[in-house]
Order: sequence, then C-alpha cells, then structure tokens
Amino acid sequence: MRVLHTSDWHLGRLLYGKKRHHEFSAFLDWLLEQVTSQHVDVLLVAGDIFDTNTPGNQAQQLYYHFLARLAGTCCRHMVVIGGNHDSPSFLDAPQQLLKALNVHVVGEACDDPADEVIALAQGDELELLVCAVPYLRERDLRRVEDNETMADKEEKVIQAVARHYQAAADYAESLRNERDIPLIGMGHLFTTGGQLQEGDGVRDLYVGSLGQVPADVFPASFDYLALGHLHVPQLVAGQVHMRYCGSPVAMGFGEVGQQKHVVLIDFDGRKRDITTLNVPVFQQKVRIKGDLNQIQAELEQLVAGQNDVWVELEYDGEDNIQDLSQRLESHIENSKVSILRVRNHSARRHALRRNITEESLAELTPEDVFSRRLALSELSETEGQRLTQMHRQILRELAEEDTHANS
Repeated sequence: MRVLHTSDWHLGRLLYGKKRHHEFSAFLDWLLEQVTSQHVDVLLVAGDIFDTNTPGNQAQQLYYHFLARLAGTCCRHMVVIGGNHDSPSFLDAPQQLLKALNVHVVGEACDDPADEVIALAQGDELELLVCAVPYLRERDLRRVEDNETMADKEEKVIQAVARHYQAAADYAESLRNERDIPLIGMGHLFTTGGQLQEGDGVRDLYVGSLGQVPADVFPASFDYLALGHLHVPQLVAGQVHMRYCGSPVAMGFGEVGQQKHVVLIDFDGRKRDITTLNVPVFQQKVRIKGDLNQIQAELEQLVAGQNDVWVELEYDGEDNIQDLSQRLESHIENSKVSILRVRNHSARRHALRRNITEESLAELTPEDVFSRRLALSELSETEGQRLTQMHRQILRELAEEDTHANS
C-alpha cells in the first residue's frame, strides 16, 4: 500500500493582498498527477486545507473540484483533518456525502476519540487504520480553573493531548487485533522543538510554550505519524516515521528558496519505506536586500529575464529616501515583475531616532513604549492587536499582584 502525506494547503491565502488562485490550482493539478503516476492508494491531508474559516468561492471551488477529480484516479481513500485555520463545521458539513467518494473528513475533535479512527478496507479486508485527530483546541482539552499558573495549564494541555491520542490508538489496536496492517496517526499541532520560518504564517495561538507538545505524547503503536501546522518540512525528535511534510507552497517570502515536498510511505504489512517528492515552484518569488544601487541592479536583471516574478524588497541603505517605492516601481514598468512589498529600514531608523530625541522615557507610559515598538515591527494588524491585548493583560496581572502585595 502506498500513502501520500501532505498538509497546509491554505487555499485562498493572499500574499500582501495578491491573489494566488493560479498558484494553488497549479499545485493541485501537480498533486493529482503525482497521485496517478505514483499509484497512490491513500492521500492524507493533515489540516489547514483553507487559510480562513470562511473560505471564498474560488478556494472552495479548488477544493471540491480536486476531490471530484481524485475520485476518478487509482487513489482509493482520502483522509482530511481540520487545522487551526479551518472551520470544523464547514469541513464536516458534507462529511456523509464525501464518504460516498471515500473521502473521510474529521474537522472537529470528537467526544469519543474512537470516533476519529478510520478503518480503510478493500472489500471486506481491512488494510489500514488511521487515527485522524484534528486540531485540538484548548476547549477540547481542558476546563479553566481558578488560580492556575501557566505551568499548570501547560501540563494539563500536554496530558490531555496524550490521553486523546492514546484513547484513539487503543481503539485502533483493538481493531487491528494483532494483524499485520499499518496504523497511521495524524495531527495538526506544534511539537516541542519544531522549526518555524520567518513569514511562514504559522500562528502561535498560545502564550509561551503552552500548546507545544513533546514527541512522547504520541503512542508507540503508530507506524507513521503524519503531522501538519509547521510549514518547514522536518522530522519530529529525529524520528524518520514522525514528520511534518510542510506546506507545499511558500506562504511568505521567508520560505523562498526552501525546497517543498510531499511524503510517500510504502507499506509492506507494517514495514515502511519513506521517500519524498519535491514540489515545483508554481510562482517565482524573490527577496532582494541591499542599498539602492544593489536593489536597482537586481530588479533590472529580473526585468530582463521576462519572467513573472513577485518581489519583496528590503532597503538597508543609510540614505533616508522618502520616495523609495515610486523610484523602484519606475524600474519595472511594462514588465512581468511585481513589487509586493518594500521594507524601508532606513525610514524606521530615522523615525526611531526622532522619537528618542523628542521624548524621554520618563514621559511615556508602558502602553506608549509598547505601541511605539509595535509600530516598528513587521506584523499584520491581527497580530498587532493580539500582542496588544496580551500586553494589556500582563500589565493588569502585574497591577493586581502589586495591589495584593500591598494589602
């Protein structure tokens, strides 16, 4: 039996406002070709099929069109779990209909983890068991209690994740009943020590290390562990059978140059042979960094190449050029090169120096200092609001501790 592991499609994701329908469509076409040419029996998608919990019409069309085309191939089963970006109810809504196409969807954590175990058979013969555990939200794992410390919360989350996986694995083992058939675990979470990439779009939904789980929470009975959530392809704790396949498409310019892949697992009974398939680049992206002369020279080379290229520019020269974006845009007129973002470090340095000279620290409140530092960061509006809320919560807790200490 041949299994293909992929994850983190993020259909519908924009890049600095640029639509990427063509890029995702090209990937899904390529994936379908690999399923056919590699004679894949089972396709696993480990979460984050969509980029938001309210995907647009084009993103939905890509997804359902792919499922319809997959039904006409050699692939006999597809297993999909929900990720933190997905709407569990949206994924689960057509669950029964998709099952008729042998597409098995688990969008939301089940009260009984045994309900997340999918038994795949050919005729009456059981041939593969999948513990399809979706993204586990904190409400799925524990109840909030008074006077909990961060360490208490972290430990309870880890224990709850371990119990959830073990319960699913125990039920799967009872179905396997010592037969020589593989058992695969799936998940969408952050394991301790996982590697991130700048600009990859992975949202850390917890404070500190809360929500990160060690590798030993996963049952030893798993013959392969197919994970999603981290966009950098990587092993978990150095174990070759425990993997993040990573996102198949670069989510941001921080991933430019990173070789994307999907994972093939060949099973002979429970024996496994693991290989990877490199994913082509469907939209060229380039990050250019330097002073004005360096940036202009590289832009001219891209224009001469006559390729469709998306560019992120980082200007780190000393001169404070006010019309930098306009100057650079003039170099790509009537070409296929698109500048999606200009990061002007010089302007930030000048703004920071001006704030320092005009105001003394004593005149600023902690909120003022935090907001000024946040304004200099490369963060989305959503991330900025989230950090501001966290900062205010910390200040409130500190104030409460001072009040309690003085009472």
